[in-house]
Amino acid sequence: MMSRLAAAAFAALLLVAPAAADDAELARLARASGTPDIPGLKMVWLAPWGDVRNANPWRNIIVHQTEGPAGSARGGALAQAKNPTRRGVTVWVETDGTVYWAVAENLVPTHGDGANRNDNKYIDNKSTYRQVVRDNSIGVEFAGNYPDVTTAPTEAQVAAWKILVKVLRTRYGIPLDRVYAHNWIDYKDARYCEGCTLATMARQWGE
Repeated sequence: MMSRLAAAAFAALLLVAPAAADDAELARLARASGTPDIPGLKMVWLAPWGDVRNANPWRNIIVHQTEGPAGSARGGALAQAKNPTRRGVTVWVETDGTVYWAVAENLVPTHGDGANRNDNKYIDNKSTYRQVVRDNSIGVEFAGNYPDVTTAPTEAQVAAWKILVKVLRTRYGIPLDRVYAHNWIDYKDARYCEGCTLATMARQWGE
């Protein structure tokens, strides 16, 4: 279930979220090439989109959170752009809502731990165990949960995510039930549930 803090952030974003494209316009932009200007998103393109038909066949979205301070998404994205297959993700989201597209969409960064969770603690893992892996899952990393790993995503991050997840799902034809928190599919840090608030929001928005 969504935490009280996450619910408050969601309510707040309704007041502060920038104007977004309507569904038809967003669908058109989500299938574009180059560096489209997507209403409601501040996107920094370190790697432009190519023809979506040449992209890696992404079937899932994995939401990550990095133990980095505010401002660390930019550094992570720049390092990822220089070495695309290092441990990291394709898309990074800063605490102010800035989105960094760091890696060409036909390349596969190293992220996830092989979908090793099979205890059904958060979701039914029959369809995820050893199946939702880096080769078929595009990763999104949210910065800012340092020094307290339980820190909730910022209002700006939530507002950006609401648009970004729709863009990713539309571009790659990813169904709603294939948006996963990292903790749902891998055994992670026991101190908090990595990505769980954001993945839960994404699924609730799509209902």
